[in-house]
Amino acid sequence: MIITAGKFKGRKITVPDENITRPTLSKVRMSVFNTLQSLVQFHDSSFLDMFAGSGVMGLEALSRGFSNVVAIEKNLKAANAIKSNFKKFDNPPKLIIADSLKAKLSEKFDVIYIDPPYFSGIYEASLNAVKNNSVGIIILEHVTEVNFQGFEVIKQKKYGDKFITFLK
Repeated sequence: MIITAGKFKGRKITVPDENITRPTLSKVRMSVFNTLQSLVQFHDSSFLDMFAGSGVMGLEALSRGFSNVVAIEKNLKAANAIKSNFKKFDNPPKLIIADSLKAKLSEKFDVIYIDPPYFSGIYEASLNAVKNNSVGIIILEHVTEVNFQGFEVIKQKKYGDKFITFLK
């Protein structure tokens, strides 16, 4: 898998076993960041990647100019792959090995990317977990209907069987 744009464009990263993670496709990553570009100033902004998997979303954010990037992953095999990927970069994102729903975050983020395991039934719980840590945009990758109560839907795109929903 490669980083699609920014100062690290073309750099390869290792993907954990696909039985563990489901990396976001490059065309979806490109679309997410192209949409974000019209909503958020990347420079001096912070980005949280919940359920980080391979860490590629955080590395895309870093590559495109986000100054503070944090990734959360609880699966140890995936976390080890993320550590390995992050070591290849100067000023890498911070990795928190924890359950994304229970992680204690003291900082607020300009962008929060949420991509929990499909059909896990934790979409609403994930949104509630970060409600107080967001000062900007929350992006949810999901395959089932979600109750967005308390959030404003800014934009929604469909890619095959999945949706990418931008919330405030």
